Amino acid sequence: MEQRSFDRIGRHVGVVGLGTWQLGADWGQVSESAATEVLAAAVEAGVTFLDTADVYGDGRSERLIGRFLREHPGHGLTVATKMGRRVPQTPEAYNLDNFRAWTDRSRANLGVDTLDLVQLHCPPTAVFADDRVFDALDTLVAQRRIAGYGVSVETCDQALTAIARPGVASVQIILNAVRLKPLERVLPAASAAGVGIIARVPLASGLLSGRYDERTTFPADDHRNFNRHGEAFDVGETFSGVDYDLGLAAVRRLAPLVGDGRTTTQFALRWILDQPGVTVVIPGARDAEQARRNAATAELPSLTGRELDAVRRTYDELIRPRVHDRW
Repeated sequence: MEQRSFDRIGRHVGVVGLGTWQLGADWGQVSESAATEVLAAAVEAGVTFLDTADVYGDGRSERLIGRFLREHPGHGLTVATKMGRRVPQTPEAYNLDNFRAWTDRSRANLGVDTLDLVQLHCPPTAVFADDRVFDALDTLVAQRRIAGYGVSVETCDQALTAIARPGVASVQIILNAVRLKPLERVLPAASAAGVGIIARVPLASGLLSGRYDERTTFPADDHRNFNRHGEAFDVGETFSGVDYDLGLAAVRRLAPLVGDGRTTTQFALRWILDQPGVTVVIPGARDAEQARRNAATAELPSLTGRELDAVRRTYDELIRPRVHDRW
């Protein structure tokens, strides 16, 4: 698999990673055996970057990865976790004492002395401008609790503020065929600064897979049911903030472009990989075959200029008026 670099921490990862929110919670039930099969299939297919968080299943995702690391040593994996969402979201909560406690918990869950990459998990906007927050993160690096740090953001403005910080190694941001705003300023700024871009929600919560229609229903414990209007967390995390029916219309317009030799999901993931400045994309998977197909996207040819233009036109005509200014 093609490798790309997080320049500020000197790590190289495969361009298709694995997001493990599904293995923790909020996507319906995934058994431990199924989760282990997903991890094994992804790694066998060339995935070297795993993204998790301390709140995914209250640490379940981290613990599953930790067990996998113990049982499969030597794969050269980079594991990125996140911290900060276990407490009420006030800027004051983002302090060194809490950082130590949160990273100690993740280190125990993952079974490692030093965390590869720790990301602030979509904190309040004020956190990005607070020097004390980043001084505390530098302290964790100096103490070898973490090898590097980054941020996960909701908005492009948050991303740009973080990119200006000299110690920030990565920015995780929603980027997909119905969320194009990061292409304008965030990706160019990150590339110029040597900051890695982790593209999350790459399939708009499955919308861009082409598998859903107006008759599709989701379990009560799936965020695509309970967070349709931002009831539990930022609505942009669910279907990228796009109205469900509008998203279906966009997918149907793009469907003729998929052609033979790739799936609708692979078309959507390949679009992300073709954007300059992207380091790694992190689709999730609920079963082993899904993980294999996602990883195989890295071997597919880049999209043509005609295909890229069609994605842009679809976004501009259908999606832009609804989401572009919100994030």
